[in-house]
Amino acid sequence: MKERLIQKAQELRQHGFTTGEIADELNVSMDTARWLTLQKAEEKTEAPVDFAINWNSIGGNSTRLSYVSGALSDMALTHGEADVVCGIAVSGVPFATVMADFIEDMSGVVTSLAIFHPNKHRKDNDSDDEGTISTNFGSVEGKKVIIVDDVITSGKTVKEVIHTVRDLGGEPTCVTVLIDKAGLSEIEEVPVESLIKVSRL
Repeated sequence: MKERLIQKAQELRQHGFTTGEIADELNVSMDTARWLTLQKAEEKTEAPVDFAINWNSIGGNSTRLSYVSGALSDMALTHGEADVVCGIAVSGVPFATVMADFIEDMSGVVTSLAIFHPNKHRKDNDSDDEGTISTNFGSVEGKKVIIVDDVITSGKTVKEVIHTVRDLGGEPTCVTVLIDKAGLSEIEEVPVESLIKVSRL
């Protein structure tokens, strides 16, 4: 398994992926992605403590993706109605897209879709800048916003989204994720709902 991850990370790097994009693609932390890209076949160094998540059985099937998005929508609505569902690029966008439709059907409130591009996807992500909301999709200004991603590893990206939404005058109502590897119940006083929480013993 580890050798396959190393190979995949190095292939993604050769294709120009940033460390953040590799982390998202492999559903590992930034530290693990960095470690994977720096490995040589003959070297054996200790990997950071992390769990690699492969949810291709869901993401590769539109019916399953729809069911999971429905469950996430139901969980999100326990925190009140929302005007916007904001997906974190890349992996949160499929869930957010389907969720916007579910939430509109379930609540009767017209729900738009926003897309957040995190700082970790930038080539020069060493800066303290936060990511940005795409101007090609829905606006979060003055809106109640559900934030959606596939996996929370540390919570740093979700904090970026929360700060950006608040800076734009929006109100994050909750964060929904497929898997929470950090075991968080809230981030920046915004509740976190996940289908699966991973606990290290």
